[in-house]
Amino acid sequence: MYRFLLTRQWVILTLIALVLIPVMVELGFWQLHRHENRVAQNQRVSDALAADPVPAEKLTSPGHEVPKKDLYRRVSAKGTFDTEHEVVVRRRTNSDDEVGFHVLTPFVLADGKVLLVNRGWIPADGPQTAFPKIPAPPKGEITITGRMKADETSAASGIKNVRGLPDRQIMLISSGQQADSLGKQVLGGYVEQTSPEPGNGSPELIGEPDHSSIGAHMAYAVQWWLFASGVPVGWVVLVRRERRDRAAAAAEAPAPEAAAANV
Repeated sequence: MYRFLLTRQWVILTLIALVLIPVMVELGFWQLHRHENRVAQNQRVSDALAADPVPAEKLTSPGHEVPKKDLYRRVSAKGTFDTEHEVVVRRRTNSDDEVGFHVLTPFVLADGKVLLVNRGWIPADGPQTAFPKIPAPPKGEITITGRMKADETSAASGIKNVRGLPDRQIMLISSGQQADSLGKQVLGGYVEQTSPEPGNGSPELIGEPDHSSIGAHMAYAVQWWLFASGVPVGWVVLVRRERRDRAAAAAEAPAPEAAAANV
């Protein structure tokens, strides 16, 4: 009754079903791992933002690569802003998706080392080739606090590090690049300033990273597993339908004796 399962068509269909099941199960686990990684990342960011600030030089040093565990860690530093060597980072948006610049200002510490500080966002008011007018930071020695960030790279950000830009304009924040430009020791990574708040709200401080959204990875995982469970169910339904159709066709066919008598 089930000899049709040995036909070429049904052998191929069965093999496809056997391949799809483990593939879909694996895709479900892949989405589950992405969900777990996102939850862990959100928790790591939340813990970093809630922790008390530590001196920046405890987390970074010249040539240091900021690890994931220190991203968004709150740090503090005491020194003076060097506006003479201030640069702007092109094509950055604010919370309203308006395109402008990030203001990157060297912050000179007591020992002469430099900490790069992203003071926030300003609008692109004027031609992109002109250096924008930037509100000045507080003068003299001050203490700032902010969030620790890693050097930006094209691979991580998807932004190309374009050459031949207008003077004092950059595409990516790189402590190594700024160290070459300044001729000083620059601490690895940079800091997104959170205090003191600028006068008149400019530059606009960068908001906290989103650490509440977990995405739809868990839903996708369940979806793939439902698909995997549906494959054998579908296979059984098709087999039963094929068996029923073949049985009906056999019942409607004339018996061999009757066919011979009609000849």
